[in-house]
Amino acid sequence: MSEANPWSVIQLVAERRIEEAQSQGAFDNLPGAGRPLELEDLSHVPEDMRMAYKILRNAGCLPPELAERKEINRLVDLLEHCEDEQERVRQMQRVRFMVTQAKVRFQRPIHLEQDDPYYDRLLDRLSDISRKMG
Repeated sequence: MSEANPWSVIQLVAERRIEEAQSQGAFDNLPGAGRPLELEDLSHVPEDMRMAYKILRNAGCLPPELAERKEINRLVDLLEHCEDEQERVRQMQRVRFMVTQAKVRFQRPIHLEQDDPYYDRLLDRLSDISRKMG
């Protein structure tokens, strides 16, 4: 004699309740109705780390690589508005040091490579600042 699968009973009850709610209009006019779902692309995150990344992101925490990039971007923005030439040189050295330090720390590039558009923009901004100084 085969035993009934308890999950099939739960599934049947759930499906009936969903059908009842649907017929009563409980799912009409929900936020986002008719728009495509915004699916997350976590393909760049190792499968065993995806849940941890999602929890940290939902808590407002950044992975170290993104925090590093955010700080570098903040320093470049400060460089654009810095009027003291000596301070500009110090900040440029700090940006270069941070990029090098991040590459060593993560034992791989922090996505500031030549094929990365962010890298090009960073170099352009640093070059503009250097030209203004010289």
